[in-house]
Amino acid sequence: MKNLLVTLAVAACLPLGALPAHAQENTTVLITGANRGIGLEFARQLAAKGHTVIGTARKPERAAELKDLGVRVEQLDVTDPGSVTALAARLDGTTIDILINNAGIFDRTDTSLENIDFGQMEKTLAVNTLGPLRVAQALLPNLEAGGRKTIVNISSRLGSITHASGRWYSYRASKAALNMATKLMSQDLADRGFLCVVMHPGWVRTDLGGSNATYSTEESVTGMLKVIGELTSEQNGGYFDLTGEALPW
Repeated sequence: MKNLLVTLAVAACLPLGALPAHAQENTTVLITGANRGIGLEFARQLAAKGHTVIGTARKPERAAELKDLGVRVEQLDVTDPGSVTALAARLDGTTIDILINNAGIFDRTDTSLENIDFGQMEKTLAVNTLGPLRVAQALLPNLEAGGRKTIVNISSRLGSITHASGRWYSYRASKAALNMATKLMSQDLADRGFLCVVMHPGWVRTDLGGSNATYSTEESVTGMLKVIGELTSEQNGGYFDLTGEALPW
C-alpha cells in the first residue's frame, strides 16, 4: 500500500510532456470555439497525435473543417446557460483530461473612453470572461474524473495590466478579468489536484488577429501545446505565452 501511494504521488508531480504518444489513448481534450482559427488548429494537431478531441461550435452545421478531422463535434454557445447545461448533460460520464477555453471575441472599435459601446462590452465580457467560467463550472465533474485535471484559458498579453497602453477597453478588461478568475480557480481547486493557467497565444493570423499578425495558427498552437505538455503543479495559476515565458499580471 505504501509503495502504491508513493507511486501515485510521483505520477501526480510528473510533467505532462508534449502530450506524448504513449498517453494518447488516455487523453481527452475539450476545446471551445474549435470551428476556426486557433481552436481548429488545436483540434487538428491533437487529433493528428491520436488524442480524443471534443470540439465545440456555436453552429456545428457550419463547422465543416472541424468535422473533417473526425473529432467529436458538440454544439455550444458559452454565453447561453441552457447551451452549457445541455452540453454537460450530453457529456455526463465522459472523462475530460484537459479543457481549453478558447472561444473569444475582439471588437476593436472602443479605442477611447468616448466611443465605448457598453452593449458590445457586455457581450465581450459574456464571451471572454463569463464563458470560460461557466464551461469550467459545468464540466468540473468530467475534469475531476480525468487524469490531467487541467484547465487552460486562452487569454492575451493585452489582458496584462502591467503592459496596458490604452484603447480596446472591452477586450483588455475581459482578458484581465479572465486572468483573475483563473488565478482564483487555481487556488480553489489546487487541493483537488487541478492545474489552471492562462495563456497568451501570441499575435496570430486569424479572423480575430488579422492578416498582418506575427504567428500562423500552426506556430502558435505548436508552442502552446509544448508549454501545456510540460506544465507541473509549480506552474499552477500561471500566466504564460506560447514560448513558456511567464507574463506580468
